[in-house]
Amino acid sequence: MIAFLTGRLAFKAPTHLTLDVQGVGYEVHIPLSTYYALPNLDDVTALNIHTHLREDAIQLFGFATPLELSLFDRLVAVSGIGPRLALGLLSGIAPAELVQAVATGDVARLVSIPGIGKKTAERIVLELKDKLVGVTPSATSAADGTRADLVSALVNLGYHRPAAETAVDHALKSAPAGGFEQALRSALRSLTR
Repeated sequence: MIAFLTGRLAFKAPTHLTLDVQGVGYEVHIPLSTYYALPNLDDVTALNIHTHLREDAIQLFGFATPLELSLFDRLVAVSGIGPRLALGLLSGIAPAELVQAVATGDVARLVSIPGIGKKTAERIVLELKDKLVGVTPSATSAADGTRADLVSALVNLGYHRPAAETAVDHALKSAPAGGFEQALRSALRSLTR
């Protein structure tokens, strides 16, 4: 099984990309959150991979973070949810928000995602509520408040929430002690590339 790929980004689209790993091009299906986290074409990137085997095909699904991969693995284990629907779910809701919606039984939030009906949302909550107990996006801290403030600022400036979250996470990772203004500038620079 392929679990991780690092290579040159040869092609990218909102639903899939091609990763050139030493001359071999791998087509990888991705959620929007991963698309927003991708670097420019020809830059090196790394993805967490879920290998999906079918009788007639081998499909690769890639994720920018281990949390996204973990949620995807749990979603495809729910009866009636295949890889495409799981990708749609991860494209329609931030990972932390998905964990929160399942933990609180917020069926209405899940139904607001395109392709998810009430019965499917109820099944997701029922089957995943206990399985997501150990999955935590991050511990609550002052850093989380700063992150939320930065994401809110970027959303208010007109950026899409998944793109804003990815840019903020990257900015906080590259300069964790730089302060709010420096992190905001860094996130804006990554969004305008």
